[in-house]
Amino acid sequence: MRKGMTIPEPRLEYRKAQPYVAIRGGVAMKEIGIVLPSLNREVFLWLQNQGMKPTGAPFWRYLLVDMAEKLEIDVALPVSALLRGGERIVADVLPAGTYVTTLYVGHPDGLTQATADLLSWAEVEGIEWRMKGPRWCGRIERYLSDPSTEPNMRKWKTELAFLTDDGREG
Repeated sequence: MRKGMTIPEPRLEYRKAQPYVAIRGGVAMKEIGIVLPSLNREVFLWLQNQGMKPTGAPFWRYLLVDMAEKLEIDVALPVSALLRGGERIVADVLPAGTYVTTLYVGHPDGLTQATADLLSWAEVEGIEWRMKGPRWCGRIERYLSDPSTEPNMRKWKTELAFLTDDGREG
């Protein structure tokens, strides 16, 4: 870990496209912890009602980040193939490409600083993000810890993965 960083040294990793189902919502930064966690359960129950299970850990995909106003976020579960969404459920795909990844271990309150550290590291390294105007093409927080088996939030593990503009389409 670099001095002053809250995350281990990020690394570059090529990932295949990942289909997912989610509830998309707009939320102010100060409301994230209040509004979004219950949506995780709703997406899981919807998928369960379809007779399916997620293929990995839940994640939040940040589509639009406006810290002063609202963030647009998909509260998501990965699935094996693109599905048809439902009334509140959207089906989408995380694009294939090279992602900058790192693992944050700690209380979720520290994710804002961990993200700032990742963005700062990428700037020093000259890494650019794949964007469509102000919208992120691939910026996720993947929640690797299950609160039912790890109640200590200071031990929770969250993967940060941001899609780079590596020149590949996917």
